[in-house]
Amino acid sequence: MFTRFLSSSKRSFSSLNEKEILSLAIGAEEEDGQIYRAYAEKLRENFPGSAALFEGMAVEENHHRRVLLDMYKKKFGDQLVPIRREHVRGFIARKPIWLMQNMDIETIRQQVWEMEVSAQNFYLQAARQVQDVDVRKLLGDLAEQEADHQKTADKLEATHLGETVKDEEALAAHRQFVLTYVQPGLAGLMDGSVSTLAPVFAAAFATGSTHQTFLVGLAAAIGAGISMGFTEAASDDGKLTGRGSPLKRGLAAGIMTAAGGLGHALPYLIPDFATATGIAIVVVLMELWAIAFIQSKYMSTPFWRAVFQVVVGGSLVFAAGILIGSA
Repeated sequence: MFTRFLSSSKRSFSSLNEKEILSLAIGAEEEDGQIYRAYAEKLRENFPGSAALFEGMAVEENHHRRVLLDMYKKKFGDQLVPIRREHVRGFIARKPIWLMQNMDIETIRQQVWEMEVSAQNFYLQAARQVQDVDVRKLLGDLAEQEADHQKTADKLEATHLGETVKDEEALAAHRQFVLTYVQPGLAGLMDGSVSTLAPVFAAAFATGSTHQTFLVGLAAAIGAGISMGFTEAASDDGKLTGRGSPLKRGLAAGIMTAAGGLGHALPYLIPDFATATGIAIVVVLMELWAIAFIQSKYMSTPFWRAVFQVVVGGSLVFAAGILIGSA
């Protein structure tokens, strides 16, 4: 959660000048081209048609890069500004290529759509911001070309998911749902479930009082929910990334954070300490399983790897709470 506060140290997109915008675009096209080549390599053996499709997209991204470089050299010379996506507020960070090894075709389809929506929004916003006529025209043209790339995700779905006809509006709505609600909601659930384990069980074993433990858990869950909600809403206005309303994302993150914390606090409404603690532990296991399931379904993490990561992390925090509370 705390890493989200670091977004305040990033540059706002509106503060970038034309030189910085072009440098940023060049770096983004280079990165996207590398990702498409990685997709092509992954799919080459089982889906040669899709691999060829991604090879073509990588070639197009390289063409965009070359056109941008020519424009930059014409306007500003040979030295690029060292600025990348991670330096600017509002960009979705691309996953490292080495994390793509376990993606299935469904997840790749979602990732392609997200990448191209983000790229199109970037060029549209950039075109509105620059004053040079030649640069504005180039950025507008690139926005149109990125919009055409979004159809690639539909081609992948029709080819590999067994359906030849899909309602495009329904597809777009599903993808937007993942961006706006599922991703921030999952981050909130993880934060709320794991980060509140230590204070709740520390209070339980320190006081032996179900009432006091419930109050600690309630305060931790509500506080974390408010913090996470505001942080998510402030991290990105959605204009560049296409992630949707910051209010909706903030509510999704905040509500799921609070729910994750309340899950193992509510059992302490039961007066009997042993019964309440036993139920709370069961609830914790259910929360961790839910996190692993959502990670597996929407975030391209293999289920058992997600289980291992979540259970190990949750167990360490749980043990820390018990040790501290018993000291």
